[in-house]
Amino acid sequence: MPRAEQRTDPVAHHGEGPVWWEPWGGLRFVDMLAGDVLLLADDGGITRTHVGTVAAALRPRTRGGAVVATERAFVLAEKDDLSDLRVLPDVWDDPGIRFNDGACDPDGRFWCGTMAYDETPGAGTMYRLEASEPYAAQRVWGDVTISNGLGFSPDGTHAYYNDTPTRAVSRLDWVDGELRHRRDFASLRDEPSSAGSPDGLCVDAEGGVWVALFGGSAVRHYTADGTLAEVVELPVSQVTACTFGGQGLRELFITTSAENLDRAQEPLAGALFSFTPGVSGLPTLPFAG
Repeated sequence: MPRAEQRTDPVAHHGEGPVWWEPWGGLRFVDMLAGDVLLLADDGGITRTHVGTVAAALRPRTRGGAVVATERAFVLAEKDDLSDLRVLPDVWDDPGIRFNDGACDPDGRFWCGTMAYDETPGAGTMYRLEASEPYAAQRVWGDVTISNGLGFSPDGTHAYYNDTPTRAVSRLDWVDGELRHRRDFASLRDEPSSAGSPDGLCVDAEGGVWVALFGGSAVRHYTADGTLAEVVELPVSQVTACTFGGQGLRELFITTSAENLDRAQEPLAGALFSFTPGVSGLPTLPFAG
């Protein structure tokens, strides 16, 4: 099986949420529980920007800057260097719940799901941040355990989504600005626990779905019809998310986590990896607000 290549030192405790956006200078990802956004330099170096107690997910804004999900609030950065932060009101009060992963839809709104710190089943919720004042956060659905990995198809007719403990990748229809008719697209339920569980995902220009497997030391590539086409191995177990970037969006960047691991046994956990799959990705959908 093909193997991903190491791109950085183990720079994150819990690396997540990679996003490629040229005006930023390329790739950003988060060290989630440190509350930091990391920018990858051409030489492999890392620049950190602290945005809160948690940095769960981020996307670029069409006007410049970024939208960031922190622990319980959305933050709007007015500039590409993530300075001049505008913190919106907390979306909820419960300190046991935090944001976890998110992405923008074709209409430019930011969707971000939550989870309980103790992973209580069903305690999470999917929220959607509207792209105009007053930037209201709408509850979309509940009964989520660990919300992860939202990505849209090239034609914008459907999306893929992971609630990690279900051990399945879901497919939903995109209809009139809403996600509906959730059903299984690919499942690992009949496979051993060592295969891992679906975490972050991204979609390529041919409609293929690339899924990071937390606990599975791999990224899986499924074709648009749900057929397993390829497995990319990594030398660490906790593979968290992936996105396409680089020249022509032909490089797959992969984040990993060292959370709850013995670094002596997995010394590369928390490093950024990459793989060149022979297919290009889709441009990042930005936040319209």
